[in-house]
Amino acid sequence: MNRNLTSWYSPAVNRDMPIASYGHYGFALLLIPTAAADYLEYERFQLLDALAPFIDGGKMRVFSIESMNKESWMNHAMVPEHKAIRHNQFNEYVFNEVVPFIRNATSNETMIYTCGASFGALHAMNLFLKRPDLLNGAISMSGVYDLTEYTRGFWDQQVYYNSPMHYVPNLTDQWYLDKIKASHHIHIYTGSGAYEDPDSSRRFSKLLYDKGIWNDLDVWGNDIIHDWPTWRKMLPHIIGTKF
Repeated sequence: MNRNLTSWYSPAVNRDMPIASYGHYGFALLLIPTAAADYLEYERFQLLDALAPFIDGGKMRVFSIESMNKESWMNHAMVPEHKAIRHNQFNEYVFNEVVPFIRNATSNETMIYTCGASFGALHAMNLFLKRPDLLNGAISMSGVYDLTEYTRGFWDQQVYYNSPMHYVPNLTDQWYLDKIKASHHIHIYTGSGAYEDPDSSRRFSKLLYDKGIWNDLDVWGNDIIHDWPTWRKMLPHIIGTKF
């Protein structure tokens, strides 16, 4: 498959940010890393190999970016208010730099779907819900959608605005709701095995439905654990059957 690595100095986060892209044609899948990982994590754990038939066949292009979690919610030496600031800078990097980069590499009509596993699942969903005018849907695997799971008791307005479980119930702006509802690709998948939290996915799916937002919830069995073999199986299934 076509593979390209590049980077640029990001004004939003004030440092160089690398990005990997794979493929030559199709809709764009924007991968958000898990936990404290980097932009090559999905490649190292062979998720790109699992997606190769779709990439080589021209169904999709994949773009994988750097995580900022080590500089925000997972930096426990950092003042909590500064974690929230850094997280918002990451959001702006995606909206103002990554999305235009993808558009330039593809077209203005190309659909862009965020995707992530574990902590990346929350980020993928949050990014889409915050800017449904720029992004067309989200695939979230093995996630929780309550940011306070990661904030160690800290709470402020910026935690609220980045915690889908908290802000979605209060969404009343019809413009946002219509944009979100227009997506046919809000996929919430999880296992029921070790270190998975299927109830979190169920709660969030119901919350969306209560707002009239369609979503695809799929809870897999007790043999499906919170680890890479799950996501190597899960994501190709979603791409192959839902797109």
